Amino acid sequence: MTRVVLAPDSFKGSLDAASVAEALAAGWASVDPTAEFVHRPMADGGEGTVAAFATAIDGATAMPVTVDGPAGVPVRTRWLLLPPSPDAPGGTGVVDLASTSGIELLDDLRPLDADTTGFGQAIAAALDHGVSRLILGIGSSASTDGGTGLLRALGARFLTAEGAEAPAGARGLGLIARIDLSGLRPAPEVRVLTDVTHPLTGPRGAAAVFGPQKGLTDPEEIRRADRGLSSLASLLALEPRTAGAGAAGGAGGALLAWGGTLMPGAEEVARLVGLADAVAGADVVVTGEGSYDGQSGDGKVPSFVAALAAEAGTRALVVAGRITDDADLSPFAAAESLTGIAGSTEAALADPITHLRAAAARLASP
Repeated sequence: MTRVVLAPDSFKGSLDAASVAEALAAGWASVDPTAEFVHRPMADGGEGTVAAFATAIDGATAMPVTVDGPAGVPVRTRWLLLPPSPDAPGGTGVVDLASTSGIELLDDLRPLDADTTGFGQAIAAALDHGVSRLILGIGSSASTDGGTGLLRALGARFLTAEGAEAPAGARGLGLIARIDLSGLRPAPEVRVLTDVTHPLTGPRGAAAVFGPQKGLTDPEEIRRADRGLSSLASLLALEPRTAGAGAAGGAGGALLAWGGTLMPGAEEVARLVGLADAVAGADVVVTGEGSYDGQSGDGKVPSFVAALAAEAGTRALVVAGRITDDADLSPFAAAESLTGIAGSTEAALADPITHLRAAAARLASP
């Protein structure tokens, strides 16, 4: 009997990691019906972080919440309550930015006005419940607000020179003259999951590198946002060159200022869901993501899972929506792309579950 660990990331904008794992199991079982499957859907802090924990941890409870989304309209979402433990007697709250303030929630980009308020509101809901620990995934941000929205939702005030509330989003960054933290809620233990190590400001900072992905394309607007982030860092007594402070449009820096600790997302998710033990006892591990490319070796889920497999002497396989020419496939015994099976990107996106099953069947075939 073959023991197969299924540890994919989500296929961004298409399927969450748990759904990817289910499709892979169905395809593999069509060829190898006696196989035993261990589901460990993964995430690196971005889209699918809550879903990954919900699938992998017994007793996890979805907690519905409605927040102010990045489009300025309410978003019905959830945070996840993990069971109490000796070091977290009130339980652990898992909140991801992607489902509360993420770019996938926008029909049209809002580079100056989107913010992280919804993320902060979901964090506040977890605190209201009494959690002892927070695990916060901060991938897939829609904004470059320096985390001002999330800190506002937790009780901070960002004031202009005239004493008025500064506008939300990147639009207001340069107008903030004073920060009132007297009402800011105290932080419990806060683990912040990210795969980004960029500083807050400068040529590798939040505005310069990630702003264009969020619609911040005018060079002067990028410079203005960068100056605003630099000023914000000074007011928060935050070193702007700190690795990871630029994650999620500066939300990483805001969470550092609140008392959080930045951690490599894939590594921490793997630890919390017991991936290493599962891989060590398996014959094969299947991982994947929507696009496996030249950047996938830089702290992303597939490369991390492959490294665990190599340590355990377990065969590693990868399935991706697409595999680019610059992708490093050397850590894997075999690879399949949905685009290659379907014949085009459009066909792969139209029916990803069918093509995931086909990919797994190919990998399972002798």
